[in-house]
Amino acid sequence: MTVLRQILENKPFCLSIEIFPPKSADADSALWENLERLMPYGPSFVSCTYGAGGSTRNRTVELCREIRTRFNVPATAHFTCVGSTIPELTDWLDVAAEAGIQNFMALRGDPPRGQEGFKPVDGGLSYANELVGLIRKTKPQSGIGVAGYPEKHPEAPDHDVDLSNLKRKVDAGADAVFTQLFFDNASFLRFRDRCRAAGITIPIIPGIMPITEFARIKRITQMCGAAFPEALAARLEAVQDDLDAQFKIGVEFAIEQCRELCREGAQGIHFYALNRSSACEQILDALDQPGAARKPA
Repeated sequence: MTVLRQILENKPFCLSIEIFPPKSADADSALWENLERLMPYGPSFVSCTYGAGGSTRNRTVELCREIRTRFNVPATAHFTCVGSTIPELTDWLDVAAEAGIQNFMALRGDPPRGQEGFKPVDGGLSYANELVGLIRKTKPQSGIGVAGYPEKHPEAPDHDVDLSNLKRKVDAGADAVFTQLFFDNASFLRFRDRCRAAGITIPIIPGIMPITEFARIKRITQMCGAAFPEALAARLEAVQDDLDAQFKIGVEFAIEQCRELCREGAQGIHFYALNRSSACEQILDALDQPGAARKPA
């Protein structure tokens, strides 16, 4: 059994936190302080992203190593096809394994800034399912997560093609699907039903990004193609000069979103925390899901 499957099967609820590599010493300190505040909630793992074009891949390894050392929780390193040949990808996997990293989030990756459309390097990989296969071949006991898109990948022509692409990743050896952020639970539930009908039986974990600032979430949804509820947008527009009010509205919305997902049998929540803890803390405090609430002091 792979490492990630052990985590998923041994936890009644998979709570995971996604961070990104900070860009300054002050941001570094803030990240560790925020992660420290989230540890009492018992996260199943913390995942660390891999910068555009693979720009932070060594930093990703360093952060994952430090997460394991500081908090004694599993770390999951994001890993993409971008800008690397197969030998280079294999070498990176060896470096990650030497650092004690046993779980990977296998992604095709976005093209480097200034490049229109994804183009593999000569001798590289073109698709995430190929990367899953490479990890499974070279590090067979590793845990592998892959991305799923409740509202369809922006580059996919339709939902059927997108689902076929996901099925290839699963068939190549993925252990779990972690979804892109979304704000309409119905889209996630339809996606989960389509996955099950297509024979995808591995866990499908919804990805949630708490809204803490309206301007920021607008930029993010424009980039990833996630639909934003008109009623929620109107509420946030009405308080666009009040960051505290935006935060409160965003957290209240996420609490209800997560409560509904739990009632509908979600096997966990994957929080896009943006290196901050406050919103996640308030959401988790409001949930009564085993494994998704603060441990007794």
